[in-house]
Amino acid sequence: MPSGPDSFVPDPAYRSEFERARGLVLGHPGRWHVIYHYDADGIASASSALRAFARLGYPAQATALAGVERDRMAELLRGAPGPVLIADTGFAWLDLYPAHGAPVVVLDHHQYPGVPHPPALPAHVAAVNPLDWGVDGMSEMCAATLTWLFTIFLDPRNWDNAPWGLSGAIGDRQHVGGFRGLNRRLVEEAIDRSLVVERRGLPLFGPSLGAALTGSIDPFLRGLSGRPAEVGRLLDTLGLDAARPPASLSAEESGRLAEEFRTRLLAAHAAPDALTLLDQPRWFLPALGVDAEEVSNLQSAAGRAKEPGAGIAYALGDPGAAARLRQAEERWRQGILKGLLRLEDGGVNSMRSLQWFESPDPTLAGTQAGMAVLYLLDATRPVFVFTEEGGGPIKVSSRATRELVDRGLDLAAACRESARRVGGEGGGHRIASGATIPAGSRERFLESADALVAGQLAAPGAA
Repeated sequence: MPSGPDSFVPDPAYRSEFERARGLVLGHPGRWHVIYHYDADGIASASSALRAFARLGYPAQATALAGVERDRMAELLRGAPGPVLIADTGFAWLDLYPAHGAPVVVLDHHQYPGVPHPPALPAHVAAVNPLDWGVDGMSEMCAATLTWLFTIFLDPRNWDNAPWGLSGAIGDRQHVGGFRGLNRRLVEEAIDRSLVVERRGLPLFGPSLGAALTGSIDPFLRGLSGRPAEVGRLLDTLGLDAARPPASLSAEESGRLAEEFRTRLLAAHAAPDALTLLDQPRWFLPALGVDAEEVSNLQSAAGRAKEPGAGIAYALGDPGAAARLRQAEERWRQGILKGLLRLEDGGVNSMRSLQWFESPDPTLAGTQAGMAVLYLLDATRPVFVFTEEGGGPIKVSSRATRELVDRGLDLAAACRESARRVGGEGGGHRIASGATIPAGSRERFLESADALVAGQLAAPGAA
């Protein structure tokens, strides 16, 4: 039987969870249905799973799940008569799976809302979560690196799913400051296998320096991003040709540009995490000829363009998928940039313990919030963003910094409890979470979230 890196984690739950899930997959070679979250992490997870199923000779299909939607998950399970693999979502609904008449494998890094008492699961359900082995699902392992690792347990040849593991982790911001924990262990192994090349460089993507700086959202540079005339003046001052490709920069030129970025970020009071991106390693993927962050951006764009299948097609080798994704990525980047410029000019609403704004872009709101709290807003308070469409349920996304999490902030708990109080549903991670709440309940949700966040940050032991 194929085996994986079974000694990476000493906790016995590590091997037992993977072996239970592996047994279900290898014991049921029929058609599998993959259900996944539609963001970069979820798309990357599904990409690895589908590549592994293809290698096993299993037919498979995939369906994206857009949010915290229990009813939608139940509907998908009813419509899937065969075995199901669920990635980057699903732990909130462990009670649904025992009734499914075929195997269910869940690969997720989000916390079960009823921790520490999840329901007992029958033999045909396997739930794999790094939180069970003492591995932090917020910073040390995401769904994509978890799924990559699971596919290695299925067949060691699946080490070549490295591009999707890394790109998903970057999509979940687990690369900030460099990979840590089990993520780092996997990346080091992939480097040793020549599947990844670690090197230094600025996060600049585009056909030219001028285009890359004008379109830069991560970092977002106040007074520069989205302003081509200002970009041109800066590059002239630095003696750099705006038409040059970013990859042509020498180490000295890259250093001068990095110092300019640093000066601007400090002047904008950007969060400390924003500054680490200038100094940390980058990860080149020889098999694709691009940086892992570029792949992550393509997958993010695919999900937000409501074309998550294109992100998977790219991973499966569809020759036309890359062009489709690059077009989607340009629209995605410009949409985020437009939102950030709107915030730069108009600011946000402030409460005692949080800040919030509205976004007309339901598929971009979370990313806008994440970039804004790093580069534009008050980094000492989390930010919530609300999107309302046609009188239906309100979508909520919330983002914070690692410093706030270290002080005791738990956005997953705040979103989950505040949504429950208004008849909605929420959850996620301590640093990034979301909710779906009824129309007309925003003010009550905000009052609850503001009080809960205040309590978390004032708890004993909080700085």
